[in-house]
Amino acid sequence: MTPDSQHDSRRGSFWGSWYSICMMAFGAVALYFLLTRHAAHLYGLLPLMVALACPLMHIFMHRGHKHGGHRHEDGQQ
Repeated sequence: MTPDSQHDSRRGSFWGSWYSICMMAFGAVALYFLLTRHAAHLYGLLPLMVALACPLMHIFMHRGHKHGGHRHEDGQQ
């Protein structure tokens, strides 16, 4: 083992750390106040969020236009 791999194995995962737990709690509180106190603002942004979901899904789900480098058996691309 290299020294770097030993260092990584001793370190805990991000999701079990105190930092991530605090950030999730802060996010839950922020989401609560966003939904209860600022619902009118959130509903006004809903069409924009739906419109932004399309390119984001294309980028993250299709991973661009590379499609994993699949090639056909008969030589076509």
